Amino acid sequence: FLGFNVINTIIVAEGLDHLRGFDPVAVAAVLAVIGAGLAIFGHDRLHAAFKLLFWCNLPLVTVLTIAILAGRIAPTALPAPSAFTWAAFLAQFAAAASYNITYAPYVSDYSRYLPPTVSRRAIIANVYVGASASAIWLIILGAWLATRIAAKDSVGALAAAGDMLLPGFGTALALVSIGALVATMGINAYSGMLTIVTGIDSIRPVVPTRRLRIILICLLAAIWFAIAAAFGGNAVGALGATLIVMLYLLAPWTSVNLVDYFLIRKGRYAIMDLARPDGLYAGWNRRGLMAYFAGLLASVPFFAIPGVWTGPAAAALGGADIAWLTGLVVAALAYGAACRNFDADSEAQAIAASERERAIIDAGPGAMVGGGSAD
Repeated sequence: FLGFNVINTIIVAEGLDHLRGFDPVAVAAVLAVIGAGLAIFGHDRLHAAFKLLFWCNLPLVTVLTIAILAGRIAPTALPAPSAFTWAAFLAQFAAAASYNITYAPYVSDYSRYLPPTVSRRAIIANVYVGASASAIWLIILGAWLATRIAAKDSVGALAAAGDMLLPGFGTALALVSIGALVATMGINAYSGMLTIVTGIDSIRPVVPTRRLRIILICLLAAIWFAIAAAFGGNAVGALGATLIVMLYLLAPWTSVNLVDYFLIRKGRYAIMDLARPDGLYAGWNRRGLMAYFAGLLASVPFFAIPGVWTGPAAAALGGADIAWLTGLVVAALAYGAACRNFDADSEAQAIAASERERAIIDAGPGAMVGGGSAD
């Protein structure tokens, strides 16, 4: 969450510097205040902001895309001569994988607010459209802008392309896109706060008061502002490095979760126990932790972080980045091996009790224990 907020801050600060000459550090400070403010006001304000920005952004980006396809946007630059390379392909593939894998914590954080009447199919469809379909569209659009529009950054490219279609249209598009990034900072601050509280609570009980929430959100805002102010100036490089590092860290975690859900427990969990400190899943899952670190350590020789470090295995592959795939596979195999003696029946009683409790809750406060009528 901090990583994305640092990147979003650098992108916006750099873009407004090139577009309007605003001081990047001052912009970063304002963004931190707004992002923290949205997070402090909570889920409902964030949800309302995103709904508004979605309906503002969608028609603008759609018009720009149609204009490009119709040839109404004249390129101001030509793509540099190049040829296909596996290293470049795998780098972009890793960035796309990181972008989607890092959405998993968001789904966990915000699906809890959905009404119980929302179907699993609707959740999956909306997550796919938002996380994958929109990304495919915008990645293609971004690639065209990066190679055809002579601009110093993504915000400037949007503004320049849009203004070719209609004066002022590009500026509006850039500002709405900036608004979406700022709202995303609010979500990241809110999710980061939830993660910290959960982490602390797993070690010692903590009461999640409003005061604690505000303190943690302000602390996170100060940290991402300080990092962005200190290391700003190269949004593309910062974005690439951040996505790669996040992918290295999250790929083994995702692998353990998927193996546990689909192969070990086969989707059968005591849902009510997930929030209980003394429940079935209390404490630390040692098998999961060992599998995670096994996958992470196995991937280290394959690390390929541009300008930072290239592992010996990655160097032997010509810089091709398969570290995250290595972590994914090793973690899956390690967790599967660690759980080979797992007995699903040992959790059956807790799962049955959880289902009964959920049924009572879903029935509502007027439901009778015996199933009879109040009359």
